[in-house]
Amino acid sequence: MMNPVGWFEINVADMARAQQFYETVLGCTLEGMQGADDPTMELKLFPSDMESYGAAGALVKMTDAPVGQNSVLVYFSCDDCAQQESRVVAAGGQVERSKFSIGEHGFIVMAKDTEGNVFGLHSMK
Repeated sequence: MMNPVGWFEINVADMARAQQFYETVLGCTLEGMQGADDPTMELKLFPSDMESYGAAGALVKMTDAPVGQNSVLVYFSCDDCAQQESRVVAAGGQVERSKFSIGEHGFIVMAKDTEGNVFGLHSMK
């Protein structure tokens, strides 16, 4: 059986601001990619390995696409989500709910990015 999520996108209004936020919080570098034959679409890919567990995804800036509406909730995997939580405010976001236990399934943090999108940080410790 495959993982239920194969890809995710986070719509953004200000690509540079959103890219800086996620690179700072997650401690990674997002790579640029143009949209498939669509000059009105800009993508910044999160680091991924298509052979490993989890879903790949990107920040997406599209003309007239709504941002910050949270119809989809994305959880980023972390070693200890408290580390990423400690970077959220300094990167321009908000912590909506500090690290808390979800029992045998680990811990999560709920945060809001610079674009108004709520996302989760998940770890087992």
